[in-house]
Amino acid sequence: MTVELKPETERLVQEEIRRGHFHSVDDLIVQGVYALREKSNTAQTSVAPQRPRKKLYDLLTQPPFAGSELNLERQKDHPRPVDL
Repeated sequence: MTVELKPETERLVQEEIRRGHFHSVDDLIVQGVYALREKSNTAQTSVAPQRPRKKLYDLLTQPPFAGSELNLERQKDHPRPVDL
């Protein structure tokens, strides 16, 4: 199998080998594939399905709070007196 690289890509590969980050072109490709797989696996496991959030009213009207005769009506906001 023959792989053709653009001049810019070949320069980047040779630079990484020269800096000692990789021993060969094959090593660079293998490490890149492993990194891609790890990134893909991390992205799939980090997206956990989220349960829909319940509203406070729904929570307080279902067991164990159902029938506890809680007053769930909102109180009107009254302005506080301010001393000037």
